[in-house]
Formats: sequence, structure tokens, C-alpha cells
Amino acid sequence: MNVTKGRQLYEGKAKKVFETDDPELYIVEYKDDATAFNGQKRGTIVGKGVINNKITNIMMTYLMEKGIPTHFVKELSDRETLVKKVEIIPLEVIVRNRATGSFVKRFGAPDGMEFETPVVEFSYKNDELGDPPINTSQALALKLATADEIKEIKKYALAINAAMRSFFLNIGVELVDFKLEFGRLPGGGIVLADEISPDTCRFWDVKTKEKLDKDRFRQNLGGVEDAYNEMLSRVVNKAL
Repeated sequence: MNVTKGRQLYEGKAKKVFETDDPELYIVEYKDDATAFNGQKRGTIVGKGVINNKITNIMMTYLMEKGIPTHFVKELSDRETLVKKVEIIPLEVIVRNRATGSFVKRFGAPDGMEFETPVVEFSYKNDELGDPPINTSQALALKLATADEIKEIKKYALAINAAMRSFFLNIGVELVDFKLEFGRLPGGGIVLADEISPDTCRFWDVKTKEKLDKDRFRQNLGGVEDAYNEMLSRVVNKAL
């Protein structure tokens, strides 16, 4: 499938989106820019774009094999991927298997406490407002999604969690929590969009509990590039 890269449509914190000569397809280009705390902390993680592109595409392919529809079409280069055109639903979906990060700050739970069942949360995807937490009735009131869409998103989120926990445990990594985004296809239907990477997931080494994700950048732990490269190595070796 050959497409021609067109004008840039959007630039976010971690990616750029370009139109193509096919009105149903976009090109996503991953950047090395790193942000945390809703853009208050900024920096660069060398090679992050390449790593996140590769891990995302492997995970999207894996999830599609498990019956999860995604926007993924084809990896074009180290930093670029061809995806289906979708209208992003302005809800960030957070799935948590342990208490950490903002959950600990909000509820005072012990850091690292394991949940008996996964916790699913929503945030309103709005940079100006700082992506505030939002519940289902608020999302419906603001017409961000329909009741059927929210039900389907929750179903997919839990299925994705189960599939990914299994995948990562096989490479010695615990999936602590992660963020998802979903989009509407022009012809109808909801698919998983955005990315799955150390930017959007919390990964802990099963044995050492070492953090292998963007928390190393957020918390000034050092070894950020090493952690991202370690995750890439494990994921690629598992996918071979």
C-alpha cells in the first residue's frame, strides 16, 4: 500500500499527524519530545519516537489478533506509521491494576497496592482544562460519547488490559496502569487509537520493581533512555 504524505494536520506533545492522498488514511510521526504534568515539565528522550512507534505497532498487531479493532494499518519507517482516519473521542481511559501516581495522591492508598479487580477511570481530553477526571454521567451530559460508546469502550479497555497483562508478564514486566484513547471510524464503529508505549503505560520489572517507563523522566530517576530501550528489547524479542 503506497501513500503520499501530505500537509501536517496536528502536532501534539509526542506525535505529528499528516494527511495522505487517501482520504481515509493518516500518517502518524513520533517525536522525541517528552512532557509531564500536563506539559509543565518538558525535555527530550533520545530515540523515544522510534521506540514508541515500534512498541505501539507490535502491541496494536497483538491486540488485533486478540479481536480488538485498532486504527493501525502499516509501519512505514522507524518513526512513521500509517493509520486509519478516526475522530478521537475526547475521553482518556485509564486502567489501573495497582495504586500509584495520581491515584495515590487523590485517595491516599498505599503506593503499589494491588487491586482485586482493575480500576477503569475517564479523563476529559482537554489540554486547556488539564485533562480533568470525568465520570460517565458527566461525559454523557457534555455529549462526549453516547452511552453505547462508553459501554463499548469499557469492554474494550478491560479486554485490552487482560491481553496486555499476559503479554508483558511473559517478558518479566508488570503492567501497573496505562492510558488509552479510542476513535470513531467515518463509517461507524469504535477502534483503539493513539499509542501503547512507555509514555502511556507504567511498566515495572516483575522481580526488581524497577520502573521501565516515563516515570523515570517524571521523577528524575535517571536512566530514561536505558529503560525505554530495555522495554523495546523485551517486546521485540517476544514478538519474534
